[in-house]
Amino acid sequence: MLKRYFPIVEWLPGYDRYTLSQDLFAAVIVTLMVIPQALAYALLAGLPAVTGLYASILPLIAYTVFGTSRTLAVGPMAIVALMTAAALSNIVATGTVAYSEAAATLAFLSGVMLMLMGVFRLGFFANFLSHPVVSGLLSASGVLIATSQLGNLLGISMSGFTLIEQLAGLVTHWQDFNGLTALIGLVSLAFLMVMRRAGPTLRRMGMTATLSGFITKAGPIIAVMISTLLVWAFNLEAQGVAVVGEIPRHLPPLALPSLDPSLISTLLMPAFLISLVGFIESVSLAQMLAAKRRQRISPDQELFALGGSNIAAALSSSMPVTGSLSRTVINFDAGARTPAAGSFAALGVALVTLYLTPLIHFLPIATLAASIIVSTFTLLDARGLKRTWRYSKRDFAAMLATIVLTFVSGVEVGVITGVGLSLALFLYRTSRPHSALVGRVPGTEHFRNVERHTTEHDPNVALLRVDESLYFANARYLEDTVYAMVAERPALKHVVLISSAINLIDASALESLEAINARLDDSQVKLHLAEVKGPVMDQLKQSDFLDHLTGEVFLSTYYAWEALHDEKTAVKPQPSDSPR
Repeated sequence: MLKRYFPIVEWLPGYDRYTLSQDLFAAVIVTLMVIPQALAYALLAGLPAVTGLYASILPLIAYTVFGTSRTLAVGPMAIVALMTAAALSNIVATGTVAYSEAAATLAFLSGVMLMLMGVFRLGFFANFLSHPVVSGLLSASGVLIATSQLGNLLGISMSGFTLIEQLAGLVTHWQDFNGLTALIGLVSLAFLMVMRRAGPTLRRMGMTATLSGFITKAGPIIAVMISTLLVWAFNLEAQGVAVVGEIPRHLPPLALPSLDPSLISTLLMPAFLISLVGFIESVSLAQMLAAKRRQRISPDQELFALGGSNIAAALSSSMPVTGSLSRTVINFDAGARTPAAGSFAALGVALVTLYLTPLIHFLPIATLAASIIVSTFTLLDARGLKRTWRYSKRDFAAMLATIVLTFVSGVEVGVITGVGLSLALFLYRTSRPHSALVGRVPGTEHFRNVERHTTEHDPNVALLRVDESLYFANARYLEDTVYAMVAERPALKHVVLISSAINLIDASALESLEAINARLDDSQVKLHLAEVKGPVMDQLKQSDFLDHLTGEVFLSTYYAWEALHDEKTAVKPQPSDSPR
């Protein structure tokens, strides 16, 4: 039980000097990279820049205690920051103390929801969002995040959480354009884009893969240092260049978030959606990286860990957090061996907050906007769009609908739409299960679809394979399929339901099987079962269905064929026939 909720007790006893050195090195790298990103994401959420630093301290320590991933780096994330701003902007005025308090409450609600889902092992809930829908949601969110920063990049005051609102704000406030701000922002953007692709060039120049990787990932730090120095040296703040400004030099204040009932009721749905999106992204990333090192994570415990991290964020006056894609990849590449690397990074951020924040005063917001825009490139999945279009037009339609609604109505509507479309597609597909009449492949014990292969069959025996579990949504469809088959085959005496793909028969499906059994009996046709799985058979034995079954239960389709078919009526393929 202790290891279930506190995975730290599993790896901490074996912690040695080598692991410590690896974690410390990774922490230094992550600390350097996290500072501009944390500041940028706090501003994206409509919060003071220091909130991003606060969100990178206690949440990381909480994840060290509760997390199962050895490399996941928790903190502010672009899409969560955008969803936070969308949730709070219509409730309280941006930039006020009430806004910051509401952000802490949102983090607290998200944390409680995640922890409860972890306790009750509800990690499977993330499966309600299909991968094409998630890909579409993230791609659309990436575009929204990028366009939301165009104002900061060009010195234009704009707002909005839909693509139309953002573009309209850009046009309406074009007169606010600031040339110096635009110059800093566009040069920073170009520099960061070049740095993203500089790895191969640096390696051709003789650098090692480790060094070239570090330099390319240090692009945001370099941009921040140079642009900050320029703003300070030439006093560009006086010429209209927006800067981060004064940042408090103290650790995050510890306080309980606001528990006002009206505020909580308003934020329940946004908190749930933020929890869902954050969990899906975090677990997908953590599983991918764990597989590379032959490790494993527990999705249910990750719910608990992310919940604890968000509660820690709420208690330290910050914002909702989740696993960050860019920081996690940096943490992994830097060689982090345990979650302790996150705690060391938190210590580094705390030291920066205490002693180095005066250096950040002149950091231009345009540079942070450029770093946010570049970071959204990881969310865009153009290949996924193309691949989904080729593979499944239905999945592509759901993906496209999610993208369009996210653009038009915002991320929250996109998430809700995505969940709805994923469930609708699942219900549609499983409500019309694929089924096939099968026949025996001559000279073997194998049975294949009679429409795809040349097979031996008997007009008195119908071997029906159903390729889906049976439940309330497809029970009636199965009845219609069987009745139509019987009506078309007047010589039929036996129907064998091949159950090799059936993993579940719920109460509604059981009633349908009973109805099929009774109706076939009225038509002098016997119903048989074959290849019933153990758990399904255990379920059936708890009812009286088997007592009333007019036929038998066969271990295999071949046994059913041998027992039921008549050599005199069986139709065998001609020798010249060949499988199609």
